[in-house]
Amino acid sequence: MKQVIAARTDIGMGKGKLAAQVAHASLSAYEDTDRKTRTAWKGGGQKKIVVKAPDESTLFELADKARRDGLPHAIIRDAGHTQLEPGTPTAIAVGPGEENLVDRVTGDLSLY
Repeated sequence: MKQVIAARTDIGMGKGKLAAQVAHASLSAYEDTDRKTRTAWKGGGQKKIVVKAPDESTLFELADKARRDGLPHAIIRDAGHTQLEPGTPTAIAVGPGEENLVDRVTGDLSLY
């Protein structure tokens, strides 16, 4: 079991903003997961991988792939209080889910 969070590299998020967006994405996708999957993922160490998404369209392509494969996912849009305009898509979490299924969606992206 694992979860992959893809964060945009084209919008110049600072390290703190990046960390916050990744955390928002992880928790949001987790909350959309069924109890059995949550229990299995938590019991397996809550594996998370952060990867680079080059642009906004990549986030929505990943969401479409995740939806087609039945994987939980969440796209995060910034509130706009600090560095970004309100509503800016910043990250997507895919999973938690079976590692091979998550890799089918996110496996082509580079580590952050």
